[in-house]
Amino acid sequence: MTDANPAGAPERTPTELDRIAETILDRDVEQRPELRIHLGRPGDRTEYADHSPAGVEARRAELVRRLAEVEAAPIADEVDRVTALELRRATELEIELIDAGAPLRDVNNIATPAHDIRMTFDLMPQETEADWADVSGRLANVPAAIDGYLATLREGVASGTVAARRQVVELAEQTGEYAKQGGFFTRLAAAEGVELPESLRTELRTRAQGAAEAFGRLSIALSREIQPAASEDDAVGRELYSLHSRLFLGAAVDLDETYEWGLEELARMREEQESIAAGIAPGRSVRETAELLDRDDRYLIGSAEEFRDWMQARSDEAVDALAGAHFDISDEMRRLECRIAPTNEGIIYYTGPSDDFARPGAMWWSVPAGVERFSTWRELTTVFHEGVPGHHLQIATATAQKSTLNSWRRVNWVSGHGEGWALYAEKFMAELGWLDEPAYRFGMLDAQRMRAARVVLDLGVHLGKPMPATERGPGGQVWNYDDALAFMHENVNMDPASVRFEVNRYFGWPGQAPSYKIGQRIWERLRAEAEAREGDAFDLREWHTRALRLGTVGLDTLEAALSR
Repeated sequence: MTDANPAGAPERTPTELDRIAETILDRDVEQRPELRIHLGRPGDRTEYADHSPAGVEARRAELVRRLAEVEAAPIADEVDRVTALELRRATELEIELIDAGAPLRDVNNIATPAHDIRMTFDLMPQETEADWADVSGRLANVPAAIDGYLATLREGVASGTVAARRQVVELAEQTGEYAKQGGFFTRLAAAEGVELPESLRTELRTRAQGAAEAFGRLSIALSREIQPAASEDDAVGRELYSLHSRLFLGAAVDLDETYEWGLEELARMREEQESIAAGIAPGRSVRETAELLDRDDRYLIGSAEEFRDWMQARSDEAVDALAGAHFDISDEMRRLECRIAPTNEGIIYYTGPSDDFARPGAMWWSVPAGVERFSTWRELTTVFHEGVPGHHLQIATATAQKSTLNSWRRVNWVSGHGEGWALYAEKFMAELGWLDEPAYRFGMLDAQRMRAARVVLDLGVHLGKPMPATERGPGGQVWNYDDALAFMHENVNMDPASVRFEVNRYFGWPGQAPSYKIGQRIWERLRAEAEAREGDAFDLREWHTRALRLGTVGLDTLEAALSR
């Protein structure tokens, strides 16, 4: 079964369920106006979602309405069958999360309404006077958006539904950085390199100051109001963790078996990485080998701009080599831009193309402050993860399926599907020989070992599992923060600040980090099952195309669709 028509076939006639799904997305955009920026849709480009308790209540009412519409809709074909499965899954789960109080405790160091409010500016066009008028309008709306979010957190305090204290401290520090004079909003309002009327420049400066002050008020409130009421317990417990795991995977997995698998996978990767280290630098440890490679001029780049150009060149090479050979990559999907992000948070992320591909997909590098040298041995695998055949191929393929998929299907996102595919993509490039050079193979294993380590850490912390043996001791004790830091230091080659950021992420965003490796496991299992089922008739390129043209769906939905 495939959701896509072969080249030259007539377009699929939209069904009643397609019409409902289109209406659902339209209503989502009304409730979450930032989607106009993310999807390149027309309309007011200055509005924010209502993050207040009233906004949460309105969102739940919309979900109940959506579910009733989907349940009543007839199923016309296999595309509809997948659409109905995925709409029901996503809608029911979001209702469950709201009922469990998730918005009331939505505090962490990487993915909250506060982060979304700021990051929307990264995708806004900033070339013409009209673009900057939109930026100014959005700046003016930041205070109300922040106030709504804070009102919901205050309701959480009043009801006893609170985040962990550690996460509140982290977010208070981050939002305080955004509020600083000379910080993100000051730099944004400078509008360097653009000719603008002085009146607009004045307006930008005034509204940027207001936005910064709003983040400052949030930072103070987090410290003075939310933190004193916050929980001292970092673990969310099995019931809430199971819910978040389903959210990020789009599937229910055996959490206890997955923890044991994570331990086995981590041990396997450690052994292979140690073997490669012995070949690169006999007698040296994995960490010592990484330090040696970080000083090797063959893998060093001396500026952020040169590093961006290196990423762009590697990305372009991958697109040229893979298009038509292993994947279907249309001309509109070939364009992928590598960019330096306007922040200094030390993360790499991908943003998809607009619906019409006028804005291309982009790979962003948020360079930490003070970092001036870059090691390519670490990041070649990241180029494949974020670009092609990873996120860009996956998301651009879904975006391009206008003839078969409704708009909701084309923009849906599930972490286990998306990040699992991206790790599958890294491993696939290794299969093809792109990572045969020992340093690059070492780098790929370094990244995959981190993903395996966080399966163990994330489940271990939140489910109260016994800690494995480490250099610090024989294990067996319940996980705590210091043990988690030591465990990650032992298993990843990162500076201490980056390790701390990662561990805080796992503690505050339960279920998300393991979705990468667990998702990869499920993708690889589904491919192996298809190969066994189809035998000599199995066509890997066709299987890739069939899977990706489904769009991003929960992994349970993916399995149901591919097995039909």
